[in-house]
Amino acid sequence: MTTIVVAMGEKNEIGFENQLLWHLPKDLKHFKDTTSGHPIIMGRKTYESIGKPLPNRTNIVISRKKNWFVEGILIVGSIKEAIKFAKKIDEEVFIIGGGNIYEQTIDLVDKLEVTLVKADLQADTYFPKIDAKIWKKVSETCHEKDEKNQYDFCFQTYEKVVG
Repeated sequence: MTTIVVAMGEKNEIGFENQLLWHLPKDLKHFKDTTSGHPIIMGRKTYESIGKPLPNRTNIVISRKKNWFVEGILIVGSIKEAIKFAKKIDEEVFIIGGGNIYEQTIDLVDKLEVTLVKADLQADTYFPKIDAKIWKKVSETCHEKDEKNQYDFCFQTYEKVVG
């Protein structure tokens, strides 16, 4: 099972100048709980915005940059290669961004784990449109903003509709 994990605003916005648009501790905990113990696949820019390998996960980074090396991560040249390596490690694989990687993988994955943030913020990176003919929302849990989480948000799970 290959799953995209993404936090996005109401207009599919996910980032601005290679940074997340919000800080939601409940979403970060949900992300950690969802991906821990499994391989995660991301683009180089996403890795650089995080700044270090995420613990208790095999970090697979896709990069076309030659002679780019970072201790503690697996660097591959393509999405196909990344998924192949990840599947050898575990059947459960998570794709965590960024925008370019999401665009190239949305048709390849089985599931979407979306945090829909009730916010309209300036962005330069967006998640692809979730097509209702392809994806069915199978669960949703919503949370109201509080002293630690600055926006209302919902955890949503989508599964691919089998033709």
